[in-house]
Amino acid sequence: MGSGLTVAVFGAYGHTGRFVVDQLRDRGFVPVLAGRDADKLKALAASEDGLDARLASADDPASLDRALAGAAAVINCAGPFATTAAPVIEAALRAGIPYVDVAAEIEANVDTFAHFADRARAAGAVIVPAMAFYGGLGDLLATAAMGDWTTADEAHIAYGLSNWHPTAGTRAAGAVSRQRRDGRAVRYTNGRLEYHHDELPTLEWPFPDPMGPRPVIGEFTMADVVTVPSHLRIPEVRTYMSVEAARDVSAPDTPAPAPADERGRSAQTFLVDAVVRSGGSERRAVASGRDIYAVTAPLVVEAVDRILTGRTRTVGVASAGEIFDAPDFLRSLSPHITFELRP
Repeated sequence: MGSGLTVAVFGAYGHTGRFVVDQLRDRGFVPVLAGRDADKLKALAASEDGLDARLASADDPASLDRALAGAAAVINCAGPFATTAAPVIEAALRAGIPYVDVAAEIEANVDTFAHFADRARAAGAVIVPAMAFYGGLGDLLATAAMGDWTTADEAHIAYGLSNWHPTAGTRAAGAVSRQRRDGRAVRYTNGRLEYHHDELPTLEWPFPDPMGPRPVIGEFTMADVVTVPSHLRIPEVRTYMSVEAARDVSAPDTPAPAPADERGRSAQTFLVDAVVRSGGSERRAVASGRDIYAVTAPLVVEAVDRILTGRTRTVGVASAGEIFDAPDFLRSLSPHITFELRP
């Protein structure tokens, strides 16, 4: 448990940030509310009695230093991460504390590995990008499915979402990624990221029960194409998205997620099916739960707890599957996520 340790949450008033703040309190941590919007920060502080609120901006290093002062770790929930990740990582390095973010932006995560790997390793620092539903959960599942395999020919991660009502942050991050890619799609093949203009295929994915087979968009590429190959020797990593969810997130008029229970979660459900193949053999790990934004909170807070209690396997910039014991981590997420290894 948190034992009263202070954790700064940058972007605490955002949709995911609020879930993270609540989860930190549930786990015994003391969140410090940080962000760049004074009005939103003030409103959140008023609703979170007794919590410290600190105004900070990614383009103001001194304000970030003040926001992180006295914190044991920082969680970055403020996208677009193409803008915020590097400045907050720099502040975490200056403060000598671990950094964890929930970035789903492929290019932002590539930048974190490329720009900070050597410095973080030399400093013995811990930086975990994409510790969220996209990037983190898929990586943990693929790693768990690998078991004792040291290499595999291919990894497939299929997302069966009942729907996908995007937050304003998701839309903003998507716009930044599309701009950086010049409108191209991306895939991980032959051991590298490849940008292309090919039309994305529609196919049927054999989701296990209770979901069963359903149509998906092939090569609907998520952050797993950065996290998985960052530590697993797999030259082909493909991700898929249920057609309904892909249609929702692409439509400009799809509303934001609406709370449907006392915890503020939406009614959205998900099943993530990770399959790794080597030769003629196949292994599978499956996770299911509710609300992809809400479930990011237990993922990222469990990560912080494990980092601060020394339950890690490496230092530097590392994905979830590399730095943590993947099966143990996934099992610890009950009741938020149901996890199962399948033959």
